[in-house]
Amino acid sequence: MAYDRYVAICNPLLYSSKMSKNICISLVTAPYIYSFVNGLIQTILMLRLSFCGPNEINHFYCADPPLMVLSCSDTYIKETAMFIVAGSNLTCSLTIILISYVFIFVAILRIRSAEGRRKAFSTCGSHLTAVTIFYGTLFCMYLRPPSETSVEQGKIVAVFYIFVSPVLNPLIYSLRNKDVKDAVKRIVKNKFQAK
Repeated sequence: MAYDRYVAICNPLLYSSKMSKNICISLVTAPYIYSFVNGLIQTILMLRLSFCGPNEINHFYCADPPLMVLSCSDTYIKETAMFIVAGSNLTCSLTIILISYVFIFVAILRIRSAEGRRKAFSTCGSHLTAVTIFYGTLFCMYLRPPSETSVEQGKIVAVFYIFVSPVLNPLIYSLRNKDVKDAVKRIVKNKFQAK
């Protein structure tokens, strides 16, 4: 998405050639292959652990940190692998997004018309808001060692990641629409006038 925004704003005349069908397929296929291999490795590492105590995880979905708390074997290798992979995945992908946005902001600042700059910033603002919510929750979930306390806190973060973020995404992206903005302003205005 960041590359798409970068090409659309920084090279609009070359958009159709730079975002060809092959590029789009590559941009979708590469992360799927990488995710599959990473998931397979993480699953194999999890299968090597022994579980000899309670068999109920303290969570509402099956994630690695709550499972590792239940393990009675040494989880150091799994913890280290999870921390390194999560840290590098999150850091690398977030860095790529932020670098593309530096180029985008430089290109936006070169736009002569104020209306053009406003529209470009509006488009990018929605994506950056969604990215901030998404990456913020992921950093909180995966970049700390698993413990009873972190699992409890992870449940709260997971609710935000699984439920709140997807619910907010349509709202975040629809706020670019003038009719939606006007409707939100009317609702807020009516609430304040009612008090």
